[in-house]
Amino acid sequence: EPEVIRDKAAMRAWSRRRRAEGKTVAVVPTMGYLHQGHLSLISAAAAAASADPVAIVVTIYVNPSQFAPSEDLATYPSDFAGDLRKLASTGVVDAVFNPPDLYVRGAGRRGAASGGAISCLEEAAGDGHETWVRVERLEKGMCGASRPVFFRGVATIVSKLFNIIEPDVAVFGKKDYQQWRVICRMVRDLDFAIEIIGSEIVREADGLAMSSRNVHLSREEREKALSISRSLVDARTGALKGNTDCKQIKNKIVQTLTETGGQVDYVEIVEQESLVPVEQIDGPVVICVAAWFGKVRLIDNIEIDTRS
Repeated sequence: EPEVIRDKAAMRAWSRRRRAEGKTVAVVPTMGYLHQGHLSLISAAAAAASADPVAIVVTIYVNPSQFAPSEDLATYPSDFAGDLRKLASTGVVDAVFNPPDLYVRGAGRRGAASGGAISCLEEAAGDGHETWVRVERLEKGMCGASRPVFFRGVATIVSKLFNIIEPDVAVFGKKDYQQWRVICRMVRDLDFAIEIIGSEIVREADGLAMSSRNVHLSREEREKALSISRSLVDARTGALKGNTDCKQIKNKIVQTLTETGGQVDYVEIVEQESLVPVEQIDGPVVICVAAWFGKVRLIDNIEIDTRS
């Protein structure tokens, strides 16, 4: 079974020992409640360094700073024992980093270490955590528009994990497309010597993108949520056949999701690397969707390149 490490200094020492042994250290950051999508990231990490042996670290940490006070931090699903069984079954995970809390809390404030689920946004002014990493342009729009603190929290916690674990490689799922691009840009701009791998979306047999939040969908809501992946596939098929007008494509997706009972947060068609919106598909783009079904917010995307 993987070694469970909870202390930051012990995690850093473990990683440095593995590197001294000539191993490539690969990290897969997660918030737990693992599914096949997460396990596919581990497979990508195992294949990351063909020349050197790989030491794989999976982090399990529900990061409070990416949740606004009104969001689902307190109800985010958790099954640590089940996660460990799944990781052990892969046969390739060497360590699990599961810290109690990675933020300095102000004097007198409860943190995760003492059982509290407190968003960093709720921290009163004082001697608590106050240093944040921003990727200022890429974090705007799409998920950043409706969740204005989300990418600040993501970039900050990933920076902290990188500083603690000091990996050579890190793997992120492309389902969270904007997040992946934000991390790539942060690593480039801050000179982290880390290779970032984007792993393809893993879907259920019916096409629904795997997500830890899917467990909160009722059977009826889950059936309705299939309209997301279906509308994306239809849009790509149409684009490859010549329907490249982005306004028409977006309107069709919004109509499809709304008619099936979804509440659309956004539908955007953007250039793949810069995330700049486009009016016509004439190069590599990604269609990104976020929609609510019941009380569950789901995201999905599909990449399109009409040149290939």
